[in-house]
Amino acid sequence: MTLLDRGADTLPLTTQAALLSLNRSSLYYRPVGPDAEEIALKHRIDEIYTDRPFYGSRRMTAQLNHEGYAVNRKRVQRYMREMGIWGLAPGPQTSTRHPQHPVYPYLLKGVTPAYPNHVWGIDVTYIRMVHGWLYLVAIMDWYSRFVVAWELSETLELPFVLTAAERALSIATPTIWNHDQGSHFTSPQYTALLLAKEVQISMDSKGRALDNVLTERLWRSVKYEEVYLHDYRSPREARSGLSRYFTFYNYHRLHQSLGYTPPAAWYSPLPSLDRE
Repeated sequence: MTLLDRGADTLPLTTQAALLSLNRSSLYYRPVGPDAEEIALKHRIDEIYTDRPFYGSRRMTAQLNHEGYAVNRKRVQRYMREMGIWGLAPGPQTSTRHPQHPVYPYLLKGVTPAYPNHVWGIDVTYIRMVHGWLYLVAIMDWYSRFVVAWELSETLELPFVLTAAERALSIATPTIWNHDQGSHFTSPQYTALLLAKEVQISMDSKGRALDNVLTERLWRSVKYEEVYLHDYRSPREARSGLSRYFTFYNYHRLHQSLGYTPPAAWYSPLPSLDRE
């Protein structure tokens, strides 16, 4: 409980503002959310991208124009960047790393995950809500397809990625951890977590976003089987729905590639993924 919460019934706003060294007008501020047009456009971009992850901004713009959206490529590029997505086709549309952060080699050429915790992959995706959106990060064991940890955030800031990584590493330690060259995954705070556990860091080379194809398949399942079927009205609703879905995905959803058994049949240890 904050000072404002405790004193709301007894202290005048002028006194509350003075105690917190705030301008009184800031106490009345309520952040303005995105407008309906931006929400609708970003939701449609997400749907198109989930169905056709090889679409970059040029084809995305053409598709949207064909559907009647009056939008130019510059705006589509900005929205895709804000959503943390880019086309999978080889080319310059890759995630952006900090120029001073190190790039680690790609370690999975010719490697097939052979046992639980051999190879993990991590990625971030856009989760739509009725009045906005969230970002979801998930860490998957590539051998079993088991989602080891996940987390939601209202922004693309680093902390939610670190939270998920710390939670996953408290459960097990993979031999190799693979991801793209995005700013989250080249940050010193993130790489320090992995190096402290002596994890081998593998980064997709530019133009090789398909190296993380198993996680892309996970996003398709999450969205078609859960997100697109529900109109989340709050982060709480989204968290509750995704918590139920990941429990289903790990323990009950039959995977053809696993001989029609769930990931839990192939993964050890078996953590709880209830994040409510």
